Amino acid sequence: MLLYLFCVYLTYTEIMKCDLYRLGVVIRHVNKALGDVIVVMAVSKDQESFLYQQVINLIRDMKLNGTLRPGDKLPSLRNLSAKLEVSVPTVKQAYIELERQGLVEARPKSGYYLKALQAESARPTRHSMTSKPVLVRKQSLIEQVYEGVHRPDCIPLGLANPVMAHPSDKGLARTMRRVMSTGGAKVMSYGPMDGFAPLKRQLAMRYLDFGLQVAPEEITITNGAQEAIAIALQCVAQKGDVIAVESPCYFGILELIESLGMMALEIPVCSDDGIWLDDLEQALKTQNIKACVFSSSINNPVGSYMPDCRRKRLVNILEEHDVPLIEDDVYGDLYFTAQRGMPAQCFSEKGLVLTCASFSKTAAPGYRIGWILAGKYAPEVKRLKRALSCSSSLLNQWTLSEFIASGDYDRNMHRLRQVLLCNKERMIAQVQQHFPENTRVSDPKGGAVVWVQLPDGSDTAELFHLALKNKISIAPGAIFSPTCKFNHCTRLSYGLPWNERLEEAIAVLGQLAKEQLKKAQ
Repeated sequence: MLLYLFCVYLTYTEIMKCDLYRLGVVIRHVNKALGDVIVVMAVSKDQESFLYQQVINLIRDMKLNGTLRPGDKLPSLRNLSAKLEVSVPTVKQAYIELERQGLVEARPKSGYYLKALQAESARPTRHSMTSKPVLVRKQSLIEQVYEGVHRPDCIPLGLANPVMAHPSDKGLARTMRRVMSTGGAKVMSYGPMDGFAPLKRQLAMRYLDFGLQVAPEEITITNGAQEAIAIALQCVAQKGDVIAVESPCYFGILELIESLGMMALEIPVCSDDGIWLDDLEQALKTQNIKACVFSSSINNPVGSYMPDCRRKRLVNILEEHDVPLIEDDVYGDLYFTAQRGMPAQCFSEKGLVLTCASFSKTAAPGYRIGWILAGKYAPEVKRLKRALSCSSSLLNQWTLSEFIASGDYDRNMHRLRQVLLCNKERMIAQVQQHFPENTRVSDPKGGAVVWVQLPDGSDTAELFHLALKNKISIAPGAIFSPTCKFNHCTRLSYGLPWNERLEEAIAVLGQLAKEQLKKAQ
């Protein structure tokens, strides 16, 4: 008996020293009948199955027991090869097969990451196109949502603020101190009406990365992308005109259209590829559309990504009808694809594209620095900018210009995309685990939000108020449509620091959704 206990102690001690134990890949089995201890490795050459298949089973088991969670990085090829005492090609073969099965995702120069499994049938469904344009009346509910997301005691699942997931405040603070030291009192003065020249040159150089030659004079700096879109709308349309928007559409755009007295026509969005182009073509034939406002890169709130070939066709379709495109490109740099999508400007032959973007989602929301690339509309844009706000903060523009020039912006963006992609996988997994059966959720190709479609009978406007009582804020689907198409949908943000409190909030929200649905039935 003493010998048996001694063997158990030695075996346990050796296992505890092993890194694989901490990974959960060593199984200790005590055979009481024989009175000895057997250590069974997860990968063994004595087993009948192929070694790479054993590695696949190992990763799957680690996912099931919670050792690996959606968004986690898998051990490197060499690391796992050394620990399991198998060849690097064997591990690579396993990872490639796991990628083919959709369980893991390979990221260039980063490694392999565990994904949240999601069948195509679990994506949000396509809805029908609205037959005619409507006036927008959403201000009341939008005001309630804004109030909710800014409550200090609430977990802001309704707030799309990606920078919260990986703040750039320290780097920006250092840059701002340097700018104030070198610029002196000048940085506190009014800046040029159309923007700080060095920042405009930085932006022009960044567009050159896409092969797009932009003169700094074509760029006007604005107070965020919201002002840029407001200016663009007034350049190409008037009160009473019809504006085509994505459906679902970011509620800030709908509120702008409402405040300008224009009408909105919804064009359905595919959760993967962006605007349904056949629906757009049909609308152009039957409606007097004056302009379109589309997020042709990363959509908010669905997170879809329009491939360059479809974006080119989009521009061609609109320019055939002489309809301007206002491109909302605020999430363009937050892509999860192999490379960033090209701005719609790259495909314009008639100069009918106005690109609006900002640093609010990528660097500093509080700086309120955006821009509009207006092309032939530049003179009118400058006039409207002067009338609306005269100029934007010179200190903030100067700081961002230096931040970009130093390379800190791109380094921070690289890390931010990694964090957001990890958070996305975790969010999808949490929704699938806690929300009612038959809930559908988008698989964003960038950005910081997922679109959740709850089963019929759900009411996310009511869920919004229930969640607030539990100190959780969400963005109910009704505010993303002028015709209230999405009462059973909601937008949830994963652009937050991921922690247990956040996971608990998602679980509570899922339970509230289940209880609400049960009452409705």
